[in-house]
Amino acid sequence: MTGTTPAARVTELPAGWLRDHMHEALAIYGAAMGYDASVVAGRYGYAIQHTERPGFRAVGAFAPGPDGEQLTGFGYGYLVAPGQWWHDQVRAALDRRTAKRWLPGAFEVCELHVHPDAQSRGLGRRLLHALVEGVDAPAALLSTPDADTKAFRLYHADGFVDLARGHHFPGDTRPFAILGARLPLRPVPGSGA
Repeated sequence: MTGTTPAARVTELPAGWLRDHMHEALAIYGAAMGYDASVVAGRYGYAIQHTERPGFRAVGAFAPGPDGEQLTGFGYGYLVAPGQWWHDQVRAALDRRTAKRWLPGAFEVCELHVHPDAQSRGLGRRLLHALVEGVDAPAALLSTPDADTKAFRLYHADGFVDLARGHHFPGDTRPFAILGARLPLRPVPGSGA
């Protein structure tokens, strides 16, 4: 079979493995988000700290490469709690009723990225579903650039709804959307999911 690409393998990642390979994962983050090396380097310490949060879980996608399998996408998240930077930023962005309905006990999809060379093959959806499958939380929350992107369309197709739009996180000039979905994920009928 010429011209076909073998499917990537998606698997749960132990926190220790991700800590040991965080530079590799964050390189994918930088490429997918269009961030320069200084922004990526600044995320390293935070990402390592995230691996120690309650409810932490991670998934990775591995594709065949010339030197064996290589990480081509990853995602991780954990349970949100007051005092966490993202939780507190989102709490301030939401109206009181929305925050009370969505934040308690939620699972934050903190990072979910596929290298640009491997996008548009369904890998983001596979990672998302693997990440939240079996999570003991009533809802999954995430933030994503507030633009008509493949990621934004994926999240809406998989049942995420808008909780806030046009939110500006400190340190990033782009507006972000804050989205939530009840768990387990239920793709929207007719969305192509």
